[in-house]
Amino acid sequence: MSADTHRHESAVARYLEAWNSRDPQALAKAVAAAWSPDGSYTDPLTEVSGHEQIAAAISGAHTQFPGFSFRLLGVVDGHHDIARFSWELVSDADGSAPVAGFDVIALADDGRIRTVHGFLDRLPAGA
Repeated sequence: MSADTHRHESAVARYLEAWNSRDPQALAKAVAAAWSPDGSYTDPLTEVSGHEQIAAAISGAHTQFPGFSFRLLGVVDGHHDIARFSWELVSDADGSAPVAGFDVIALADDGRIRTVHGFLDRLPAGA
């Protein structure tokens, strides 16, 4: 495993930890560990920047999908300061995954995320 591969996988692990944090204090800590202070998140449904706005977007996802967790699908693919990966949102109760997508992240020099560009491949009807 190259240093870049480890760096990309580590960034994605911190990213998913943030998305799976439900407690507000744990979420704030996980967002700060995953994103640089001026980091941003953009997908078809939202565009936010800074730790507070990112944490609010994550909390909103948990409100919309209570009892669901994000999990990595496949492997993280990256080069230089950019990586892409697929994920799905899985029900803790029955394992169904109504939402799936892929994200492209750009990393800052310290290994935290500068930008996320998210794409949604699967959404439930009416979402």
